[in-house]
Amino acid sequence: MAAGASQSSVVQPSPRGGEKSSSAFRTISEVANELNVPQHVLRFWESKFNQIKPMKRGGGRRYYRPEDIGLLRSIRDLLYHDGYTIKGVQRLLREGGAKSLVENQEMADALSSPAAATSAAGIRAELRELLKELEALRSLLDKI
Repeated sequence: MAAGASQSSVVQPSPRGGEKSSSAFRTISEVANELNVPQHVLRFWESKFNQIKPMKRGGGRRYYRPEDIGLLRSIRDLLYHDGYTIKGVQRLLREGGAKSLVENQEMADALSSPAAATSAAGIRAELRELLKELEALRSLLDKI
């Protein structure tokens, strides 16, 4: 989610034609479609990562909270895009916790956006200017 955007303002279509708010619970099929992974993969991850705890209703139907989806998105990105193994992600979760993993992934996503690249380039230019000023000050101090 973009920085500054309110979670409650995001609305997604529901399978029945209405719209669901971002704070609504999602079924396994909705989450699988959103993350572009098969349902069986989500069930497998649930067995490998005890931090994933969807609410289960009658008949064993899973309902994922927004924080579950954020964690699943982070796990997917680490496994599929960053090259981590299951054990590697388990270690990250053990060491930093689920919330830290999600926050780090959101920050990485924000930094990889085109706007962040432009911002980073601007920051680099400012730092170069500061470095020039500091070097000039140093040479003045060396003369004293």
